[in-house]
Amino acid sequence: MLNIDYRDADRRAVLTWATADESSPWFDVIRRLILDATDDAKQEAAFALSLPWWNFIALRNRFGEICAGYQLVPGSTLGVSQKAAELLRQSRRASDGYQLAMQAHAVDEQQLRSKLQQLGFNRTLTEKQVRNVGRIAAIPAGATFSVPGAGKTTEALATFFYRANDDERLLVIAPKNAFAAWDEQIEDCMPHLQTKFTRLRGGKEKIAKLLDDDPRWMLITYQQLARVPDLISAHIAQHKTHVFLDESHRIKSGVGKQTARAALGLAHLPVGKLIMSGTPMPQAIEDLIPQFAFLYPEIPANADNVVELVKPIYVRTNKAELGLPAVDRVMAQLPMAPLQSELYKLMKFEVSREAATALNTRSKQAFRSLGRSVARLLQFVSNPALLSSEISFAHPDLLAAVLAEGDGPKLKYVLKKARQLAREGHKVLIWSSFVRNVEYIAQRLADLGAVYIHGGVDAGEEDDDETREGKIKLFHDDPNVRVMVANPAAASEGVSLHRVCHHAIYLDRTFNAAHYLQSEDRIHRFGLPPDQKTSIEIVECLDSVDETVRMRLGLKIGAMAEALEDSSLRPDPIALDPTDIEDYEYYSTGLSPDDIEALLKDINGGQW
Repeated sequence: MLNIDYRDADRRAVLTWATADESSPWFDVIRRLILDATDDAKQEAAFALSLPWWNFIALRNRFGEICAGYQLVPGSTLGVSQKAAELLRQSRRASDGYQLAMQAHAVDEQQLRSKLQQLGFNRTLTEKQVRNVGRIAAIPAGATFSVPGAGKTTEALATFFYRANDDERLLVIAPKNAFAAWDEQIEDCMPHLQTKFTRLRGGKEKIAKLLDDDPRWMLITYQQLARVPDLISAHIAQHKTHVFLDESHRIKSGVGKQTARAALGLAHLPVGKLIMSGTPMPQAIEDLIPQFAFLYPEIPANADNVVELVKPIYVRTNKAELGLPAVDRVMAQLPMAPLQSELYKLMKFEVSREAATALNTRSKQAFRSLGRSVARLLQFVSNPALLSSEISFAHPDLLAAVLAEGDGPKLKYVLKKARQLAREGHKVLIWSSFVRNVEYIAQRLADLGAVYIHGGVDAGEEDDDETREGKIKLFHDDPNVRVMVANPAAASEGVSLHRVCHHAIYLDRTFNAAHYLQSEDRIHRFGLPPDQKTSIEIVECLDSVDETVRMRLGLKIGAMAEALEDSSLRPDPIALDPTDIEDYEYYSTGLSPDDIEALLKDINGGQW
């Protein structure tokens, strides 16, 4: 007899059987189905298999077909615990909910505005926000993929207040740098509540105490959720809770990463769900699969069908609809210094060997090793001095000669251009993906009052000049602070600079399309006057990895534009003017197999 149970402690389906069952014809079929379903499935004992519950319910239809085909009958040859049966019935209702969502009519505008007004919702929704909220408020789980500045947080809160009963709570899972925005928005939207979100942080014991107070509004980071999934899931199971994922592309890795696995493990518990991202598929279409699985884990999704599955349940306001003035993108392409070029040739062929190994073995170790090497290559092109501390560098004599040439051409150009813009009275935002570059550039431009932000700069109060918020305030308000230098991994979300800065320079870019698009949006977002010119300059070295990065970013952004039917996402042609001459895990996860194949093709084709 096959038995199915649900284990509350870790939210897993547990399948058990007797010794005699192993000779039954169904045994190998079901065992293979479970083990092939996810890397997180495991054999726990001689006669027990388990897998995350959300993975199990995604197999529900196939599992049911197998049981019917082999005549496994509930109560006779198939045992289902009371809790598992209850959750299976719930998943059937959720599956039906998706079918209903496809046919649902948007909430009438007058009805939406009237109810929000009755509730004391203070902010007047724009026409586009009414359209979006009307749609996602009509379905049990949905997505808003509006561009930064379009008001996704306002849309999310309006959706919650329209749908939620007085006894229902809201948990937002978000990057730490988005926390302040949620407090600001709930204060602006529902000022009479005089409330803020409870921030679930400080370790397991402190979070447990915070949850004991049963707050209605809760914020937690993806990283913190991964440390206390049992506490959060138990709380949601006991209290009716809506769960929103802010910057939901952060779970694109699926069960392969602990943070994503923790979020997906909650998928069957909330009474309402919403995902939010301006860049929902930064690498490829597959990025949508875990996000859709959080919303509707009962509906099998793959790369072939996920775009069609997402279309009925997402809304988006694009830049064209916001009426933003066009961006003026310019590219400065520079030749490498002579000795830098010689050393680069040696380094790129070493990367080629590692790339071939990574594609052949597909092991995490090989991808991480390649991630480090590609990061090193990007560092070397942006600023050769970044490699000076590498004791085991393979070509120390040649590297010493390169360093004797002085700053690399890209760094020289960026420093010179920043000074020129500052002299003309402009504030300048400089982007680099490398922490040491960020600090070094700020130091070199200290006479321009340069401030910097990277992952090592803590969030805090605006009146503390050493915090992230303090540095942003200085850049906003102090006329002597002409330059901000930032790392897209740390400052591409939750920062608005468009009111004071209209010039951005990229010293380097990586394969991460989300970081690039969102970093652009720091100075090009809703609120700009129609005649405001926004200039974005991208600095590249000729015949280098920079060109592969540009090509791959263009393909990724184009693919996302096609999937979201958003022509405003397509990267503009960048004018070429030939006269305008630390975290390895981040790079390894930012490097897809297609990126690696492109690297190999360019290296072996002799393009760089």
